[in-house]
Amino acid sequence: MLRRHLSLCHGLLLAALVFATPAWSADPVHKEKVELTAGKAAYSVKGKIKGYATAEYTLTGKAGQTLSVKLKTNQASNYFNIRQAGQEEALFIGSTSGNSYQAKLPADGEYTVQVYLMRNAARRNAVASYSLEMGLRD
Repeated sequence: MLRRHLSLCHGLLLAALVFATPAWSADPVHKEKVELTAGKAAYSVKGKIKGYATAEYTLTGKAGQTLSVKLKTNQASNYFNIRQAGQEEALFIGSTSGNSYQAKLPADGEYTVQVYLMRNAARRNAVASYSLEMGLRD
């Protein structure tokens, strides 16, 4: 009897954990490594995101190089952020600064451009079709 009760409790606990998993955890994150070199200093991509899904494009740059990123989209709530590896604060926040960035990189390392929908659109499961242009030059 005690064993059956424990099995039932374990089953209920497992079900509670499965159903308590945050909704965002099931949303896909498209990750792509972008190779920008002297021979290929620009990269363009077209994509689509829906709801809380995001797309992340990671590139490697050197201090003093100029990174440029431009997002064209059909969705007013579609933006991008730029994060520098190892830093807590974003280098650029699109929702407050727009859909275009150009500046010198502060340090050598990896930088990630994350394309996303603002919460108001993500909550409605909106879809954004976008094109993203990234460039890196000395």
